[in-house]
Formats: sequence, structure tokens, C-alpha cells
Amino acid sequence: MIVTAIVELGAGAMLAVAPSALTLILLGERLDAPAAVAVARIAGVALLALALACGMAVRDHAPPRPAQGIIAAMLLYNCGAVAVLVYAAIVGLRGIGLWPTAVLHAAIALWCFASLAPRHGRPDAPEGQP
Repeated sequence: MIVTAIVELGAGAMLAVAPSALTLILLGERLDAPAAVAVARIAGVALLALALACGMAVRDHAPPRPAQGIIAAMLLYNCGAVAVLVYAAIVGLRGIGLWPTAVLHAAIALWCFASLAPRHGRPDAPEGQP
């Protein structure tokens, strides 16, 4: 969760402040339309909110159920990000950061999936009980 918070904080700040620079790095294209820049900045703020939620969950030692909700949300986000980036590559967008970013999101998605997978026994059960 800490790594996710740090990564999303950086990406969110970059999208909120300089969305065209980030899209140039990721996709090899600048955002030209003012509407595209506005939507990218909103996405940046959403990433900042995700970073805050992840950071607060770790900091506050949140109970397992709320933390699972955040991890599930991050799984959805990271799977979606991989899909969007792969689609961008298929339609011909090319940027130096496209594939490294797709791989990073895939790795975080795998971590989220593994974190949500059922474990043997219940973590909230008293010692010695399944």
C-alpha cells in the first residue's frame, strides 16, 4: 500500500500539474484539446485521492475489511490502467514510458489480487482455530 501511495502520488501530481508532459512520456503525444487537459487533470486529482486513501489505510492501521476495500479498488484501477495502456499501444500510440508503466500497473494488480486471495484459516479467528 505504501508503494502504491507513492507511485499514485507522483502520477497524480504530474497529471494534475502537467498532463501534456506526462502523456508525451507515456503515449508519445501531447494533449492538445482543452477538454482533454481538463479530464486528465481530474484523473490526476482522482489518483491523488487514491494515494491519500492508500497512505491513510497504512498509517491508521485500518481494520482488515476497509483495507480490503481499498485493495479491491486498487485492483480494479490497475487492471483498467493496463487495459487502457495496452489499447493505446494497439492503436499506435508510442511513448518511452508506455510499456514500463503498463508493466508496473500489472505488477501492482497482481499484488492486489494476491493480497485479496483467501488464506488458510481466518486471520480474525482466535489462535488455534481455523
